[in-house]
Amino acid sequence: MGVSTSRPEPGVAVVTVDFPPVNALPVRGWYDLADAVRAAGRDPGIRCVVLAAAGRGFNAGVDIKELQRDTAEGGHAALIGANRGCAEAFSAVYECEVPVVAAVHGHCLGGGIGLAGNADAIVASDDASFGLPELDRGALGAATHLARLVPQHLMRALYYTSRTATADELRAHGSVWQVVPRARLRDTAVELACEIARKDGALLRLAKAAINGIDPVDVRRSYRFEQGFTFEANLSGVADRIRDTFGTETGQGAGKP
Repeated sequence: MGVSTSRPEPGVAVVTVDFPPVNALPVRGWYDLADAVRAAGRDPGIRCVVLAAAGRGFNAGVDIKELQRDTAEGGHAALIGANRGCAEAFSAVYECEVPVVAAVHGHCLGGGIGLAGNADAIVASDDASFGLPELDRGALGAATHLARLVPQHLMRALYYTSRTATADELRAHGSVWQVVPRARLRDTAVELACEIARKDGALLRLAKAAINGIDPVDVRRSYRFEQGFTFEANLSGVADRIRDTFGTETGQGAGKP
């Protein structure tokens, strides 16, 4: 359980997240993920990183139960930690010195959208679904990243309804590179990473920096702007009311502050 890194092929690092049962990450998990991605990108022998997950789904966001425990004790440390940890993990993917391929299976929700949306390429299994159920979880955020995956009006409709989009739908919008059966997901993502890794390492790093430099949206700034409204929702008590209802109905909390 946790975050691990492997090297299945020359020049390729696979960072795997494993937080059963649904990969809803605690505060420490977000920081560990950020550290692992940054370390892989700094390694001069690595030319592409694959971000993958074990278990039932790619990512279910923040562990709401951790937030609820902290709130019950009258504190906001977990909320602040989750906000900062998510921002660090998302930024680590976006700012990784080499390209990042997200291998997405099952659910990709909340914080999962932040990770996949900041990746350079996405390979998804045919059972993958993408969405931001934030309004059902007492949270806000990551519209910045969903807007990198679907057109503006679809992003807004998905956000307001908490509905999800399939991997095939995202492929039709051009944001998913390939959709494959789950059994082939890891191999397909590594194959793409190997194709990228055959390029010159120094030039790849320059290319990543250049492409980020021409991005029309500052993803770090826009995401931090969104997070301010999450704090407002928490301070007003709205977030706690919704999270308590969600936890009672499902028994498992996950979202993205």
